Amino acid sequence: MAIFKVEKKHHRRLNNPFPQDPNSLKFTKAKLFCNPHLPQNQSYHIGSNFLLCYSSENGVSLSISHQSDPPRSLWSTIPGQGFISSASSDTNVTESRGSFAIHDNNTKYCNHQTLEDIRLIKSHEAIREVLVDETQFGSQNVGSKPWFSGLLQETQFPILAITGCVYSREEEAEKQLQEFTKGSKNRGPFYIANDRDSAFTIFCKNRVLGLSIGARYWLLFAQKTGHQLEFCVEIKKAYSPTHPETSKSLQKVQWKFGQHLLRLSRDRGYITIASKKKKRDKVGDRELNRVIITYSSEGDERFYGFGEQFSHMEFKGKRVPILVQEQGLGRGDQPITMAANLVSYRSGGNWSTTYAPSPFYMTSKMRSLYLEGYNYSVFDLRKRDRVQLQVYGPSARGRILHGNSPAELIEQYTETIGRLPELPDWIISGAIVGMQGGTGAVRRVWDLLQQYDTPISAFWLQDWVGQRKTIIGSQLWWNWEVDTNHYAGWSELVKDLRSHDIRTMGYCNPCLAPVDEKPNKKKHLFEEAKKLDLFVKDKFGSPYMVPNTAFDVGMLDFTNPKSRRWFKQILQEMVDGGISGWMADFGEGLPLDACLYSGEDPISAHNRYPELWAEINREFVDEWKSMNQAKQREDSEESLVFFVRAGYRGSPKWASLFWEGDQMVSWQRNDGIKSAVVGLLSSGLSGYSLNHSDIGGYCAVNFPLIKYQRSEELLLRWMELNAFTTIFRTHEGNNPSFNTQFYSNRRTFTHFARFAKVYKAWKFYRIQLVKEAAQNGLPVTRHLFIHYPDDQNVHRLTYQQFLVGSEILVVPVLDKGKKKVKAYFPVSQGSLWQNIWTGKLYGNRFCHSNHTHKGMEAWVEAPIGYPAVFVKTHSPIGETFLKSLKDLQIL
Repeated sequence: MAIFKVEKKHHRRLNNPFPQDPNSLKFTKAKLFCNPHLPQNQSYHIGSNFLLCYSSENGVSLSISHQSDPPRSLWSTIPGQGFISSASSDTNVTESRGSFAIHDNNTKYCNHQTLEDIRLIKSHEAIREVLVDETQFGSQNVGSKPWFSGLLQETQFPILAITGCVYSREEEAEKQLQEFTKGSKNRGPFYIANDRDSAFTIFCKNRVLGLSIGARYWLLFAQKTGHQLEFCVEIKKAYSPTHPETSKSLQKVQWKFGQHLLRLSRDRGYITIASKKKKRDKVGDRELNRVIITYSSEGDERFYGFGEQFSHMEFKGKRVPILVQEQGLGRGDQPITMAANLVSYRSGGNWSTTYAPSPFYMTSKMRSLYLEGYNYSVFDLRKRDRVQLQVYGPSARGRILHGNSPAELIEQYTETIGRLPELPDWIISGAIVGMQGGTGAVRRVWDLLQQYDTPISAFWLQDWVGQRKTIIGSQLWWNWEVDTNHYAGWSELVKDLRSHDIRTMGYCNPCLAPVDEKPNKKKHLFEEAKKLDLFVKDKFGSPYMVPNTAFDVGMLDFTNPKSRRWFKQILQEMVDGGISGWMADFGEGLPLDACLYSGEDPISAHNRYPELWAEINREFVDEWKSMNQAKQREDSEESLVFFVRAGYRGSPKWASLFWEGDQMVSWQRNDGIKSAVVGLLSSGLSGYSLNHSDIGGYCAVNFPLIKYQRSEELLLRWMELNAFTTIFRTHEGNNPSFNTQFYSNRRTFTHFARFAKVYKAWKFYRIQLVKEAAQNGLPVTRHLFIHYPDDQNVHRLTYQQFLVGSEILVVPVLDKGKKKVKAYFPVSQGSLWQNIWTGKLYGNRFCHSNHTHKGMEAWVEAPIGYPAVFVKTHSPIGETFLKSLKDLQIL
């Protein structure tokens, strides 16, 4: 068995400020040996819309295309090279407060592949015969696996099955095989034979070549929809075989000499054969617990997606891990990353750490693929001509998508994973005012906001549960009930706000803290959950106490139906107390050695937990609305809203809104205002269509030698940026007194009110875009790649500019002290781009196909209060937006 080990480093006082990258699987190059009796060229129809072409002209290769455009390959292998390989590796995890580093140690690779057979399966009965029959795949019952029933659902026959072996070989045997197959273009002649002891070996021209380790594999392709092709790879489960010292077992092998045909016995399992010359290490008891899939890519192909990424928009040349975790403090920006790593193990993060990754991408060549399931995975894009997909488990499952544009690919992807629902009108009508401090503070600021005629949708009161003093400052009591001392007259405050059509929003997360020291508690939810046995467990069966900054918490186990029902009661009490929406925080920190009610693997459960957390909230929201409609209440059309930061592939199906988490209060690229733009755009390409960031950022730092403080200029520029995102919401940050706030002075108040009105001015278009998001998955804020995929200049853009829908172009100021920006204006169907402040026109009206430079660049003045924003000429959306700005006395 491979080893799995978790090492805790929560309490280390001093750490390496420059931690090394964890050991990982190397990029493997697999060799391919094929059955010489497969036809030289053959096409196979998969379902009614997909085609696989097998060719051996320049080395064996496979290529998948859609029948609407057969010449365009959606997925293809590299001629003459293996596309399925595997490995056995020990997994070591170092963990500290939601940050995880996964190490691969003692790795054994099966980096050789045989391709035995390609066949079409034309019925449910035939697929069961092929996959479950012991004469084909050994004694394991494939039909009992969870994915098997899913494979048969909504599948269009025929299905394509590819079978063979993956294995490793001793160096001496490797040289012999190369000698025997020289000049054969990797097509044989060879045989694979199995005996009843499950040991197999390769025969080449009457000679036997020993193998080290290996296993059977199969690869299936099945059409799910007219534009989605599912693939499944399974490596047969390992077990401990015999280790024959001689060729005695081979005497039992039956094979027909002279035939170029793969002969395989009933048992096709994990193999190990000892050599007469030297005894081999016993590796037969190791599991093949990694699936590696390698396929081709073009050198100039650009890769987008992978969920909410904060440092890069395009990933060619990078190794992208897909693991939910804390994004980190700094993520490579210095000196804060170094300082964070020093005081807390790996808490600085790096460019790849994110709350909400997704195993999905689309490319500039209109290729797209995503993984199903929740296993940890890595997309290795470091080679120019290929992609290597590494899945941590004995199987891998995913889908290949067909589409002719980024918008089509997003629509196809979100059709399966799910889409965010339409937001209610109230939350997109004005500012969400983030406040702390109690009833008196809220009323004082509200009075001032009314004087500035500020459009307000809600007050978001994070500290509605009360504040506690800890060694790092003021923090919340994680006991989800209103603190009536901190918010004296809570009911009256909620009622007064609602009388002005302003909602009250709160905060919660899936964890509970002991509140023995809280003086005015009405309930002790931690103790209640503990008695009801609702928490995630440690290996001793006790509640797993997860370290969180200055205190430890218990995490609710949402694989337990009792925990789900119990927490919905908590949400009901929140809503009964006047809360119309809430931040559903956390969800990314499930320990990788936790024990769950469901008994599932905690590594895959870790990536699944954010979806479970969003699902609980969404179920409650939907049940609450249905109940009100059934009772024919006056507010039956009212909708609750919650927003989450942690997510995975399927989170858009359950969440109602996303936010980007805890950016630094800085101008820096990896974890400051620039990263907020990248997070918006990358997540939008990955199905997270409704997203936003905290105005001004969240994380301030007040160390003796390192200070990150929200400046007035940064706050003003962030207001300008967020006026063009789905939600316009402030946050005081982790250290409110250290930051400039929107209520700090007359200038900040004026600017906040002004851009709340700018936000209001395009509400008519926002309503349309939110509907589009629910209908086809397109994001509100968009990278230009979505609408201009053939413009090579667009591919160089990261945080510099973005589109709102297709009609508004925003070029935010993201650097300190800058008053102008360089903007790129793509050609847009004969339209030009009009500056909303000056009326000046930019861009080229027409594009000539022989010109690679399609649009134009220009420097644009953008002083504070007048960011570079443009609308298309002759656009009804643009004209209405300009009229709204005039009506609100902004223009």
